[in-house]
Amino acid sequence: MLVFGFLLLCSIKTKGETKVNCSMIGKPEYALLSKDGDIIIGGAFSIHSKINLEILNLREFRFAQTMIFAIEEINSKASLLPNISIGYQIFDSCGSTLASMRSSMALINGQELTAEHICSGKTAVKAIIGESESSSTIVLSRATGPFRIPVISHFATCACLSNRKQFPSFFRTIPSDFYQSRALAQLVKHFRWTWVGAVRSDNDYGNNGMATFVEVAEREGVCIEYSEAISRTNSKEKIAKVVEVIKKGTAKVLVAFLAQGEMDVLLEEIIRQNVTGLQWVGSESWITARYLATKIVSKVLGGAVGFTISKSKIPGLREFLLKVNPSQNPSNALLREFWEMAFGCHLFPTISSKTEHEKFCNGSENLSNMSNEFTDVSELRISNNVYKAVYAIAYALHNTLACKTSNGAPENKGTCGTKDLIVSSQVMHSLQNVNFTMASGETIYFDQNGDPTARYELVNWQKNGAGETTFITVGHYDASLPSEQQFVMNSINIVWAGDSHTKPSSVCSESCRPGFRQAVIKGRPLCCFECLRCPSGEISNSAECIKCPLEHWSNENHSMCVLKKVEFLSFEENMGILLTAFSLTGVSLTIAVALMFYHFIDTPLVKASNAELSFLLLFSLSLCFLCSLTFIGQPTEWSCMLRHTAFGITFALCMSCVLARTIAVVMAFKATVPGTSVPQCTLPLQRVSVFCCTFFQVIICTLWLVLAPPIPYKNITHSLDTIILECDLGSAIGFWAVLGYIGLLSVLCFVLAFLARKLPDNFNEAKFITFSLLLIFCAVWITFIPAYVSSPGKFTVAVEIFAILASSFGLLFCIFTPKCYIILLKPESFGITSITFIIWSPLGLQLSIILAIEYSTDYSID
Repeated sequence: MLVFGFLLLCSIKTKGETKVNCSMIGKPEYALLSKDGDIIIGGAFSIHSKINLEILNLREFRFAQTMIFAIEEINSKASLLPNISIGYQIFDSCGSTLASMRSSMALINGQELTAEHICSGKTAVKAIIGESESSSTIVLSRATGPFRIPVISHFATCACLSNRKQFPSFFRTIPSDFYQSRALAQLVKHFRWTWVGAVRSDNDYGNNGMATFVEVAEREGVCIEYSEAISRTNSKEKIAKVVEVIKKGTAKVLVAFLAQGEMDVLLEEIIRQNVTGLQWVGSESWITARYLATKIVSKVLGGAVGFTISKSKIPGLREFLLKVNPSQNPSNALLREFWEMAFGCHLFPTISSKTEHEKFCNGSENLSNMSNEFTDVSELRISNNVYKAVYAIAYALHNTLACKTSNGAPENKGTCGTKDLIVSSQVMHSLQNVNFTMASGETIYFDQNGDPTARYELVNWQKNGAGETTFITVGHYDASLPSEQQFVMNSINIVWAGDSHTKPSSVCSESCRPGFRQAVIKGRPLCCFECLRCPSGEISNSAECIKCPLEHWSNENHSMCVLKKVEFLSFEENMGILLTAFSLTGVSLTIAVALMFYHFIDTPLVKASNAELSFLLLFSLSLCFLCSLTFIGQPTEWSCMLRHTAFGITFALCMSCVLARTIAVVMAFKATVPGTSVPQCTLPLQRVSVFCCTFFQVIICTLWLVLAPPIPYKNITHSLDTIILECDLGSAIGFWAVLGYIGLLSVLCFVLAFLARKLPDNFNEAKFITFSLLLIFCAVWITFIPAYVSSPGKFTVAVEIFAILASSFGLLFCIFTPKCYIILLKPESFGITSITFIIWSPLGLQLSIILAIEYSTDYSID
């Protein structure tokens, strides 16, 4: 590759070219700026940016003069490169890749562009600063790469230049577009612009930068309505078509990733077609270009925002620029053209000049009276990059000549040498490892790809009190920070398009109202959508519907999740109050019956009813009525354990008493001789049977509570928008075992009543005492099972309470109503042997209940 490079170098030494110029594309009279020195540094700037018009670019000319200023400043320092003078050769690349190639060949060879017959084979420059555009810099870097001549660009931002395999000797003092494109994408996302247009330069700078922007922006949810490419060499018709696309677009934001040349031709057509009202988002190449900040252009670009590198101050630069004068080098055509352009005159009139219409100048004019891009040092951003690039090369040369490594230690075996023997590859090696601090406090170093740390300022085009456009810093971007901290806005208010203080909205579809989600329209970008309502139980975050947490439900407009309604049978609601009233009524009636029996305890009727068993039955019924209250109210750990177990034990006690009474009746009416005493063993037998039957239920309940006790439970599956507070049974086996045991006691009562069917006819109707009670009990609990299973929420608890109360009232009424009737209303009937009466049960069934009483003056039935 090196051999090929030298052959190419020698082969381009064509005849007829005596100085660097734009002869291949324009006028031939512009030579380079140069100065001899011990070590030569090359420079390439697009001093003439518009190829067709050959108009001098004052901004680029300032870059070239800044390079000269930095070199002169270094030469005057004793601490940096002592006893070494730096010279320079600066070429005008004319904004053309072809001119850039010729400039690079001249810099590499060390000869002027003359038709020499000898090719020296040695590079005159040890490093090159340039260029201002990525495409030209790519050409320059590819040409110098084989010779390991370091190129430091101050303005080429294409991310492709970070490829060390293709550009091994490239460095830059401006961040790569890899970071700028991402910063622009974050900027668009930050302002919630999801529908933007895009226009780019049709070159390496624009195409690579826009490709990265589109990739990142789409990942951030931003859609590109259109993406157009233009070149400064395009026809006016082509430019007009691009502007028509922009004009017809619905996006209110335009991202312009354009080099200055393309920006100039685009603005010319934009102004001609009077396209206003767009919010411009610019790249660093033009966002702080002072020459664009005119009144006419500001009508289009007013309020533009974009990233640029930080501005700085270079002490002494303005004074140096004001001293630039054609007298410094009278033969230099570039200085002459600059002077004529700055003052709008002809320097040194010629014979062909028309004195009556033209202005002349002699070089004595004062630049301090002029205000243009050359003398304006208020926005030193790119110029500062040139300044830093010169110092980076100087420090690299200093370390190379001092034989120092990257950490400043002496290099025994490293590449170093004298000023006459130093080669560009040594400078490139030192440049990769350079690390120094500028007078401003900024630390300069390059990463492994030759890039600096990416830090940007977000600037906004605003007008000052005098109506002039200024670039106000409104934010910062630092790629070295974590992603969530990279982009920071200042507290300064931004002025938007049209000098408005209201941020424009740029969306394809307006955000969905709360409760609606985005539905993609087939064939349209993701940012274009229709809004569909979220289903129940879901809320929207504008883009999609999300389900509420288990214990939450969507509010009426599906904008937020709220706690679900909590449902349980409470004492405050009507059903709870009614059931509580029935429960307390049952307790009151039971106590009243007990007091009545106690008052008439010495009467034959009470004695014949087995007072001890009757009081025990009344006590258990009171507990049954009271335990129904444990089912009302918010379930707790204790109430859940108490509900079913208390009812199970108390009701088992009731049925045990009924069973004992049934046994007593059967045994009493089985006596063969009237008037003989009932066997006295019946009393202990009744006590034992009641205890045993109840104790067995206690064992079942204890096992249930120990192994799998009922616990409070939030039922969120039965109802979508309601949480039902209930008691989880813990063990269904335990629950049905308790009820099953009560059913078993009922069946035993029924069997004994059935056995009493063979009693003598005088006492045959006594079997209806138990049978009628059993009929009520069975009717209630048989209907309870399907009602319990099918009832939702708090109605399940209400069914349980109803079953308990109905059974308790049934027992109370069927057993004790006949006795109370006789005691209160038929006291004269105490002596009657057999009494028949009719009562009406709560279920509306007419039951004939026969109470058989036998007694004598000397004994009573136990």
